[in-house]
Amino acid sequence: MIDVVKAFVIGGLICALVQILLERTKMMPGRVMVTLVVSGAILGWLGLYQPFVEWAGAGASVPLLGFGNTLWKGVSESLGEEGFLGIFKGGLTASAAGIAGALIFGYLGALMFRPKMKN
Repeated sequence: MIDVVKAFVIGGLICALVQILLERTKMMPGRVMVTLVVSGAILGWLGLYQPFVEWAGAGASVPLLGFGNTLWKGVSESLGEEGFLGIFKGGLTASAAGIAGALIFGYLGALMFRPKMKN
């Protein structure tokens, strides 16, 4: 039970910090998302993010920082196994389930709620 609470609190803190970043700066949401993914990859490269994920669990692995870390882990593992081609293949292979889930659930959400263009 404590793991669930810890994941909720850590994930909530990450989201709150991102919300503050969105409201206090002039950065557009797309740029903030890219910043989070790149930050997760850099923290993974530095070896700082994986210990944080092991401690915080889903609270650290589910947000976009975790996605960047997953991309980095996939690239680094594939680079060792497949050489230069691993740079292009590793990140997609490691994150394929998350990308597919986002596409499928996004499509299902669009079917259920019928979004309309703003006038």
